[in-house]
Amino acid sequence: MAAKINIVGIGDDGLDGLTRQARNVIDSAEVIVGNRGLIDNFAINAIPSAKRVVVSGGLDELVETLQAYADQRVVLVTGGDPLFYGIARFLTETLGKDRFEVVPHVSSMQLAFARVKENWDDAYLTNLATQSLDRVVDSIRTADRVGLFTTESISPAVVASALLDRRIDYFTAYVCENLGTPDETVTQGDLRSIATQSFSPLNVMVLIRKVGRADRPSGVTATRLFGNPDDAFLQSRPKRGLLTPSEVRCIALAELDLTTKSVVWDVGAGSGSLAIEAARIANQGKVYGIEMDAEDYGLMIDNAAEFDCPSLIPIHGRAPEAWAELPDPDAIFVGGTGRIVSELVSLSVQRLQPTGRIVIQVSSPESLVDVQRVLEQENFRVDVRMINIARGQYQLDRMTFEALNPTFLIIGMKLVN
Repeated sequence: MAAKINIVGIGDDGLDGLTRQARNVIDSAEVIVGNRGLIDNFAINAIPSAKRVVVSGGLDELVETLQAYADQRVVLVTGGDPLFYGIARFLTETLGKDRFEVVPHVSSMQLAFARVKENWDDAYLTNLATQSLDRVVDSIRTADRVGLFTTESISPAVVASALLDRRIDYFTAYVCENLGTPDETVTQGDLRSIATQSFSPLNVMVLIRKVGRADRPSGVTATRLFGNPDDAFLQSRPKRGLLTPSEVRCIALAELDLTTKSVVWDVGAGSGSLAIEAARIANQGKVYGIEMDAEDYGLMIDNAAEFDCPSLIPIHGRAPEAWAELPDPDAIFVGGTGRIVSELVSLSVQRLQPTGRIVIQVSSPESLVDVQRVLEQENFRVDVRMINIARGQYQLDRMTFEALNPTFLIIGMKLVN
């Protein structure tokens, strides 16, 4: 039977920072496996009797190396917490959890947030060694707090430049170098200053959103009639994430059955993503984006100007008063949560044209049942779509999928008597 493989996390302070348990595991090793930096800096003189094996290739080489010494006491040394954006997850999934014991160290990510005195329980955390920079930058746009393991090729300066290129300039940056060592340094600055500096390869980058700053659109040229990327729209914080995702937007717009001359109501339009794309389709009609929140109403105006859609008319007010003077719509879109959605549906369908359609987006089964009941009482034929979207992303050298929250689309059409 193959011996257990111990995966031991080591901090930037080396063997001196290990717990007694971790040190005992290393002291008893017959073979120590790790990258060149860890082997040379931390283990070369510590265990004279242990064989040291440097791995510098990919994951396949690491697996083959561990298998080659399966009958000996092997310790794989790795940085920080092996189960936090570390190698342990891949190994346990590949070779089986029963082959390993994991002895974690305090993650340098945890130390970095402690140094800048920010909580990290809801931060966006990732490792640029396993994720593409473009995807990471898109995710940073939506975050309040960010923690990044950088690499030698994707340094803090490269990250800062990439963010600035996307017009993401609303973060304070901290670069935490050589954490836990006598050379520990924390550099604070805006992204423009960080983009001009160089740092030690052993660093963690922390980004903290400046208070009250809205998300700026990425500068992506709006070449699509609809289904434009989510980050092409200016959005507010902390309401980021309420925007209808592009995939759901496409389905909703198709179900609204718009023509170039349609009259459309978007009730609860937010910063206007769906209303704007509806206006790009109904470019000879009128689309009324109805929003009671003053900040989102202002962002809708800015987004409409960016997308150049004169058929969109932003309306600032509370329903149903806000639509009292509007022409009866050919199509209505309603989005939101709670009981107010079914109330808005009940009121708005009274104004819908006889051949019109209504599409409602809700996120809970309870809201789905409430809305469906209202439409059936109003003599509508009802169709329902449950939409589950997962977007691909690279993790290590494999494609994984990150699921968006499931959502329901309820489509209503008046029954002809």
